[in-house]
Amino acid sequence: MHWTQNYDPFGSPAVATLLAAVPIILLLGSLATGRISAPVAALIGLLSATLMAIFVFTPWEISLPESGGIPAWAGTILTAACHGAAFGLFPIGWIVLAAIFLYSLTVETGQFEIVKHSVTSLSDDRRIQALLIAFCFGAFIEGAAGFGTPVAISGALLIGAGFRPLHAAGLALIANTSPVAFGALGTPIVTLADVTMPRADEIPVLPTDLAPDVWWQLQLSKMAGRQLPFFSLIVPAWLVWTMAGWRSTISIWPALLVCGGSFALVQFLVSNFVGPALVDVAGGLISLACLALFLRFWKPTNTWHFSEETRAPPAKPGAISRRQWVRAWMPWILLSALVFLCGVPRVRTLLDGGAQSSPNALAGITSLSLEVPWLHGKIARVPPVVPRIEVERAVFKLNWLSATGTGIFVAAILSALWLRVPPGQFVRIFGRTCHRMRWPLFTIACMLALAYVTRYSGMDGTLGLAFTRTGWLYPFFAAMLGWLGVALTGSDTSSNALFGSLQKITAQGLVQQQVLPASVSGLQAVVLCATANSTGGVMGKMIDAQSIVVSAAATGQSGQEGAILRFVFWHSLALAALMGVLVLVQAYFWTGAIP
Repeated sequence: MHWTQNYDPFGSPAVATLLAAVPIILLLGSLATGRISAPVAALIGLLSATLMAIFVFTPWEISLPESGGIPAWAGTILTAACHGAAFGLFPIGWIVLAAIFLYSLTVETGQFEIVKHSVTSLSDDRRIQALLIAFCFGAFIEGAAGFGTPVAISGALLIGAGFRPLHAAGLALIANTSPVAFGALGTPIVTLADVTMPRADEIPVLPTDLAPDVWWQLQLSKMAGRQLPFFSLIVPAWLVWTMAGWRSTISIWPALLVCGGSFALVQFLVSNFVGPALVDVAGGLISLACLALFLRFWKPTNTWHFSEETRAPPAKPGAISRRQWVRAWMPWILLSALVFLCGVPRVRTLLDGGAQSSPNALAGITSLSLEVPWLHGKIARVPPVVPRIEVERAVFKLNWLSATGTGIFVAAILSALWLRVPPGQFVRIFGRTCHRMRWPLFTIACMLALAYVTRYSGMDGTLGLAFTRTGWLYPFFAAMLGWLGVALTGSDTSSNALFGSLQKITAQGLVQQQVLPASVSGLQAVVLCATANSTGGVMGKMIDAQSIVVSAAATGQSGQEGAILRFVFWHSLALAALMGVLVLVQAYFWTGAIP
């Protein structure tokens, strides 16, 4: 037995939309005031979402017979909150905790000072350092792991390199935009393809060696690769402008062109001719190498630093040997290698116990899938949010060995052995890290609990449907819907799973109503609007509550989440609007860009 979501409980879309937006408004509004701490703001948002779900969107009079007559609101909404909180702690909280622990190890052993020196030896200019760490290295980590990892690591590296805490957090968030759609080895695009897959009769004749699902992934990958490269050129300049102003930005335009241009070119080529999996990994590494090589032949006219910064005397050439350099960088090399391995599907499957058809000795030990009681199979999403009635699954996957956080923690263990950290010191550093992260982890759990309550109650569908009523302007709002989805869920992957089918349905409706030009077919409309959900969503990554809390924790600013949100909010909204304009142009004036 299940109950269906009701997206308009009062027969008034405007009222339903306003009520569904209340938890998000309270959460972001509380954070933005700067007077309410993140844990309290998260609790306010979660409590308001729970109340709205119970008294407005959930048929509370229905009981679940197989659960002893427990009311639907108790058996679903409260369990949904617990399910979200568990997901917030694992895998997301585990990633953040492990990353901060690894960073703390390098700081307390003195190796991070050598890492800082090696970065500043490329350039002592803070603008260049931001490009190297936040954009290039952050894009590589996003491509390998995703799910908050690049914000945690880039933020920690920037703060360790001497950046102001607010700038370290804000720059890490802004830089973590254009790579997000191809993050975690292309997971967002793969997920989007799964929920928008055309019917067999809609698929054209394909080469015999190309499976329909692979073809559809490539179509969406191509579209994303014809939108995001424009922003890969813009974001590095936007990053520097945010920190140093326009004059200081223009003065390093050659470095910006090399950094953004190399990443944009790789992003376009790999996404259009290879697929979504390695776009960010290749783009991040190549842009990092190109910029580092370029700096051997070019230097900024004036070295830029923060106005109140006390500059340390430059290190003497050769003061750090190659052996010391390798020793200091090994923890980050290990992190990159293990994070990448954890993201490779074949390795992940092996660590999870093998495929169902050929399990290995780890089967049933390293990966457990637990159906959430009173929630799994109890709620159905209905049209027009989905094409047909779909019963929602609620399965908590505890893949403790293949999790990205475990890979980072193993990197920390190997780093401790490499750096000869005594076991006692290792345990003490880990204990201090856990104590430092207790409130950020609590906040992340509350944020994800709020997101899951919103999802399972149907409030997210109510908000999404509001965007579909915009007529010919919908291509613009398709990107804004993705932005909202990521702001709600904290993940481009989750946003695509949430709104992908809604984007598909609306795009097909625009073609049937002849709103879009005749040159745009039904499949092309779906490709454009569905991809906009992912590419517009990347701009929401910098304001989702999960990322805000992660960045605050990584830069030692717990309690300053409101300041970080105010720092990045308008950048997020402006970039999302620019993406919406690009999608609108491609829908009506540049239809040749649609594959």
